[in-house]
Amino acid sequence: MKNLESIARKITAILFAQQSLASAGFIAASTLNSIVGRELSQHANWAGVPSAVYLLAGAFAAFMWGYIFDAIGRRGGLTAGLCIGVIGSGVAFHAIAIHSLTVFLGGMVLMGIANAAVQLGRFAAAEVNRPEHRGRAISNVVIGGTVGSVVGPFVAGPAGALVGSWGINELAGAYLVALALFAVAAVVVFFGLRPDPREVGKEVAAKFPETVSGSDAVRSVFEILRQPAAQVAVVSMVLGQMVMVLVMVITSLHMRDHNHMLGDISIVISAHTVGMYAFSIISGRLADRWGRGQVIIIGSATLVLACFAATISPDVLPLGVALFLLGLGWNFCFVGGSTLLADQLSPLERSRTQGFSDLLVGLASALGSLESGFIFAALGYNKMAYISAGFAFIPLLFASYWTLKLVRKTRAFS
Repeated sequence: MKNLESIARKITAILFAQQSLASAGFIAASTLNSIVGRELSQHANWAGVPSAVYLLAGAFAAFMWGYIFDAIGRRGGLTAGLCIGVIGSGVAFHAIAIHSLTVFLGGMVLMGIANAAVQLGRFAAAEVNRPEHRGRAISNVVIGGTVGSVVGPFVAGPAGALVGSWGINELAGAYLVALALFAVAAVVVFFGLRPDPREVGKEVAAKFPETVSGSDAVRSVFEILRQPAAQVAVVSMVLGQMVMVLVMVITSLHMRDHNHMLGDISIVISAHTVGMYAFSIISGRLADRWGRGQVIIIGSATLVLACFAATISPDVLPLGVALFLLGLGWNFCFVGGSTLLADQLSPLERSRTQGFSDLLVGLASALGSLESGFIFAALGYNKMAYISAGFAFIPLLFASYWTLKLVRKTRAFS
């Protein structure tokens, strides 16, 4: 077992590295997506469309990646995804240079497909670790986004200045940086992710067998999602993601309309992404120690608070605090939900079920991104935040009810 534990640590470290590099690329681009959408379309209603296309492509790709990861392994799947990200970033860069919204949306499709593969890396970390260490394993990968939260937004300005000196729109710089980061991440995964987590996960499952369905039969996705715990897990991830996207996607445009410079926008988005990733090491350990449900409750309550805080002022400091809380709430819902879902699955059920859950997450976040532009144009930023707070109450109620039933059941058996 000592050898398996050392292999698990190595795999988790490689997945952390690829998450750090890839998230820096995705965050650098997502910081500007709404601004690019409005500039290329000349309509504020289209501000959320690029992110919606990106998320929608990722949503449908997630289910596909689940089967691909089973067929060619986690290493092959992640490498392929990152290579698609390289191509997508190049297409987006070219689209801005030639001022084509259609081509830019094509780049968003490819980047969304790439992100879907990268996000499944957290489950690869879970399957190579012992059940009681899954929360921290997932969090140790998700925390790689901290690097992205620091590097991503702040490279937008210097990269923009660089491409501006070439006579290209400064907004294209972030996508050039994303291309380079995805390429490095692909090399790291291809050469470093050995042995494949799929094979290690089978060994771990053999040494630490779990009864997750009451039988040895492989359940369908819909059978699994009929279980209350799986429903709580998926609802927390889906609505946590949608609320985060609704507010985050349009905040940069909201700040632009209040005459903030790119540097100020980057500071707020950076605060948000620090909240999303920096506290993963805490949320994962709390999920292992306190329970998955309690972590989801904390996360959804924090999302509600963040939505109300975002309406206080359009200044940098209040928005920075609100967006930090928004990221923190998302993190607790995401890590708690991911860990709770992983608990419900046998090795043969993992990739496709986790892929399907990410499909639902992506669909919800794509809807949030698409609607954010229309709600913002029709009702304004504050009312959009209030609507988001209403959605954040739903996982809070789901997780509270399920946790209360679990506590009562535990007491009845004790």
